[in-house]
Amino acid sequence: MTTWAEDAVEIAKSYTLKHLLQVSRFANFNSNHLSLVREDGALDLYHGNLRAIDASGNVIFDQLEYTRFNDYIMEEVRPWSYMKFPFIKSRGNLDGWYRVGPLSRLNNVSFIDTPLADKEYKEFRALSAGKPNHMSVAYHWARMIEVLHCVEKIHELLVDEDLQGTDLRASGSRREEGIGVIEAPRGSLFHHYKINEHDQVTYCNLIVSTTHNNSGLNRAVTDVARKYLSGKKRIAQGLLNHVEVAVRAYDPCFSCATHALGQMPLVVELFDAEGELLQRNGQYVDQDRIGQ
Repeated sequence: MTTWAEDAVEIAKSYTLKHLLQVSRFANFNSNHLSLVREDGALDLYHGNLRAIDASGNVIFDQLEYTRFNDYIMEEVRPWSYMKFPFIKSRGNLDGWYRVGPLSRLNNVSFIDTPLADKEYKEFRALSAGKPNHMSVAYHWARMIEVLHCVEKIHELLVDEDLQGTDLRASGSRREEGIGVIEAPRGSLFHHYKINEHDQVTYCNLIVSTTHNNSGLNRAVTDVARKYLSGKKRIAQGLLNHVEVAVRAYDPCFSCATHALGQMPLVVELFDAEGELLQRNGQYVDQDRIGQ
């Protein structure tokens, strides 16, 4: 299992380095990054406190108790999307948006507490000279380093004395409000619930990984469109493939995350400056516009 994970890291790393020029130009944009970190700054997927950094690696906040996330994170709605757009309050909705997930976690943490993964982490960070790596395609390299870390952790947990006992049920006082945060594979996952005296849920708010990454996903697709789309030509299959690559880097939690190769039900529409639909997946809506 360890060998498989190491090979997976090597595949993602070698591809990134071999195609570095293309990768560095593809959906590469500055952003803030958010994740849990352990008290000593190590990577931790299940417990810790929140750390956020800006595009240069400067700390926005650190060791924030996750039950206080509402004091630092705000969500806004926009008329053209059902999804919310979270942002860091102190930076405002224009500059406070951020990314989460494997890339953000490796940008955020100070080290990884398993030796093989930490060695790969140091090589990953060296590519950007210790500064945050903003390449969307680098999500895959970061993701495989985390897989290697998890394999190493599994070996540790299998011999952990705390997991060999019979005390399987947590106990404590009843609470009417609960907040939980973990680092899911796609990124930070926030759950906030309130109940009444009848154990009925009176309030529920989730900020899932795809919601955190909403702004980043939109910018990734925008970057692809600006670099690979010409309004004077048909939308080619190559553009659709580029959009798919950008979206899949974030592994978002909607239908395109099924990873059915070549079967992604992707629709790309092209509008003019007045908002009139010109093309849908390369087909002109108004045949009179062909060749214009």
